[in-house]
Amino acid sequence: MIKITNSIINESKFKAAKYIVTKLRENNHKAFIVGGAVRDLCLNLEPNEFDISTCDKPDKFKKIFKKTKPVGQSFGVMLVIVDNVSFEIATFREDMEYADGRHPTDVVYTQSEEEDIRRRDFTINGLMLDPDTLEIFDFCNGLDDLKSKTIRTIGNPKERFSEDHLRILRAIRFANRFGFKIELETERELVLQAPEITKVSAERIREELTKIITNRNSGKGVHMLSSYGLIQNIIPEIELLKGVEQPKEFHPEGDVFVHTCLVLDMLEKEVEENATLAFGALFHDIGKPSTFTETDRIRFNRHEYVGANMTDKICKRLKFSNKQSNEIKSLVSEHMKFGNVKDMKKSTFKRFISIDNFDLHLKLHKADCLASHGDLSLYDFTVNKIEELSNEPIKPKPIINGDDLISLGLNPGPEFKDILSQIFDEQLEGNLKTKEDGMALAKSFIKEVKNEIN
Repeated sequence: MIKITNSIINESKFKAAKYIVTKLRENNHKAFIVGGAVRDLCLNLEPNEFDISTCDKPDKFKKIFKKTKPVGQSFGVMLVIVDNVSFEIATFREDMEYADGRHPTDVVYTQSEEEDIRRRDFTINGLMLDPDTLEIFDFCNGLDDLKSKTIRTIGNPKERFSEDHLRILRAIRFANRFGFKIELETERELVLQAPEITKVSAERIREELTKIITNRNSGKGVHMLSSYGLIQNIIPEIELLKGVEQPKEFHPEGDVFVHTCLVLDMLEKEVEENATLAFGALFHDIGKPSTFTETDRIRFNRHEYVGANMTDKICKRLKFSNKQSNEIKSLVSEHMKFGNVKDMKKSTFKRFISIDNFDLHLKLHKADCLASHGDLSLYDFTVNKIEELSNEPIKPKPIINGDDLISLGLNPGPEFKDILSQIFDEQLEGNLKTKEDGMALAKSFIKEVKNEIN
């Protein structure tokens, strides 16, 4: 047993977790804080969540706690809600057979906390904490691996990865997040079982991948995923970025894969908790391999639109929501427009900066520049221009609408959109101030249309 001290123990989530443990113990049940929270406390990090392990069974939790929610009751797991925060409580379980690479064929409860730890994934996640005494119980040498910065499975790596193939991705996530090395036997089995990741649901893969690219060292994380054969089995389109040369005057950093990883690194603080921006960065140049041409120099004509179509397919494959898919696709399709900002009319510029989540587009552009030529002149121009326009409405309500065109005698048709768009452009340019101005211009456009018809 080792005792820890940490200022984070006074944090409200820890106090709520301690309350849960206390209530379980008052009912004569062994209980501990377990897993990632204990690991993070040992690393002097603030845990995102606190999981609790006990010898009590889920059907008893409802009698002890006021607010509970079943999430995996058949596997001994229940959520307990304290102060509007959810805590996962799991019953001690023995090692079991896994038939499908995720779900055990049977659940066998145990009274032994050590037996429960033996079935978990990695030694650094196999630590238990007594919140009353702050003593750590270590049955698998997890503290030694924390000190040596090592990712190692608990027991046989083949068995641990076979039980849940997602652990392959988790090993890389932890190694990348903490800057740890993967122990040799664990690493060998990880590589052997990398193709098995395709058996994991798209949703679980997406969640784990999101954690990798929205955390520190995200670019390095993508490198690791590639080096261990995971990218090839999850998003092979990213693997195809390797070896795709770029014009050195714009991209002295290297090929498209190297550039993509650097963009993610440049966004390290920005992508925390922002999966849309992270995946936008990951996919922004995904259309380059299929649009590569070399005449006067290397070019990737319209790669942003090709990339947006590819992104749409990948997002569907990874089961993103329609909303997030569209946001990610927009980051890909619009990222080259910054090259034209100095030549844009005011109306065009206003339309550009009024697209949804423009702040994310701006962040991606800055990272794109810093990860290549380093020239931020277009970024600075955009920021300064936005400041200049700060006293003007960027996307005002249109002065006139379709009903106004009908009132002027124009029948609904294809010309409607063109006329309204032209009038709105003039409004954005500042040339139209009132509805009367808009109606006068509309009359002239309608007259031209009728003359063309006659």
